[in-house]
Amino acid sequence: MEILSLSIDRRRDGLLYYDGWDVLVGYSFILGGARSGKSRYAEERVALLAGRTSEPVVYLATGIVTDQEMRDRIAIHQQNRPSHWLTVEEPMDVARWLDERQEPAIVLLDCLSLLLNNWIYAGLTDAAIEHRIGGLCRSLEAFRYDLVVVSNEVGQGIVPEYPLARRYRDALGRLNQQVARAAEHVIWMVAGLPLDVRKLGPEW
Repeated sequence: MEILSLSIDRRRDGLLYYDGWDVLVGYSFILGGARSGKSRYAEERVALLAGRTSEPVVYLATGIVTDQEMRDRIAIHQQNRPSHWLTVEEPMDVARWLDERQEPAIVLLDCLSLLLNNWIYAGLTDAAIEHRIGGLCRSLEAFRYDLVVVSNEVGQGIVPEYPLARRYRDALGRLNQQVARAAEHVIWMVAGLPLDVRKLGPEW
């Protein structure tokens, strides 16, 4: 996706900067551990870009209410988002939604880790999940408008004890790698601080 022509002070390394705030334009991937600040950071970047472009925002939610804790977490996210953002719940087929979207919008997809969780608990086989990952990545890369994708990093801790947890960890790692390879911006959140991964080392 082309960098938008905005009245912003300067450009550097594919990121736009405005009054000290990063404006992510195009296809951005934000990942980090639990409570790393990834959703907050993504929402701030999207809000800033929307303020500069006047484009509507679509919050593409993948979470499913399974218990009271999840219900409370979703409620907190809803309270933190601007009321004029459109929320679309798509817990299974994000690729289809992206492919069918015609009207311009800034889309915030939160998050891939819950989407994968939904696929696993729906009983999809490993082969079916890999097929969906491939289709999702193609749809993300082909999306014509500004897109911010959020995911968890779960592979840096101890090896999970149970086979299902190891299956989830491995599949999410593969999904994150494919998304990161295609995204224009990859931001890794550490204790609430964003690190621009593409600036840390050479491209592989």
